[in-house]
Amino acid sequence: MRSFDLTLAIESFPFILKGLQYTLFVAVISMAIALVFGFILALGRMSKQAYVRIPCMLFISFNRGVPILLLLFLLYAALPEFGFQLSAVAAAIVGFSLNTSAYVAEVNRSALAAVDRGQHEAAASLGLSKAKAMQHIILPQAVRIALPPLSNIFLSLVKMTSIASTIALPELMYQARIVGGREFNYFTVLVVAALIYWGICSLLSLLQRYLEKRFNRYIET
Repeated sequence: MRSFDLTLAIESFPFILKGLQYTLFVAVISMAIALVFGFILALGRMSKQAYVRIPCMLFISFNRGVPILLLLFLLYAALPEFGFQLSAVAAAIVGFSLNTSAYVAEVNRSALAAVDRGQHEAAASLGLSKAKAMQHIILPQAVRIALPPLSNIFLSLVKMTSIASTIALPELMYQARIVGGREFNYFTVLVVAALIYWGICSLLSLLQRYLEKRFNRYIET
């Protein structure tokens, strides 16, 4: 029976840690794309025009209803059959961006809808255009509302990048699996990987709390 090998943990730590750059790169880029695309989808989802609203609803429904693992294999393994070859990094970014944007869109839609209608009316009475009202009055309040769930989505995304190890993306989980297979001790290296994930997510949680305090100044007293 294998037990935790401290020597192996120390020796393998730098190799496993190399995967962190891919984990964070894919997570940050995917989240950045999802924030932009998710905001556009949220506005489209709230549109009164059916030809705008329905495609957005279908896109969100599909990406929330299809497992991310299946989406990654469609992009990485199935697209080459049609002459499109994506690298593991590109497939991971596209897959996670599409999947995450659907959840971001629903968070944004709920946050925008949660802003009191009186705020819209007040902006109109001041002579502000819809764009100016959105930028200076509605969005700051919506961001405060959306920040906690968006932060949780990003935390989940960081951990979810481990799924990309199945398409040979050399992130944390992939690096740990290499060492575990080579040393015949998965327990030790997976514990090391778990501790790294825990450390990164703990730091991100601290950042989340800091940002929430910053945006709390928009709370009406």
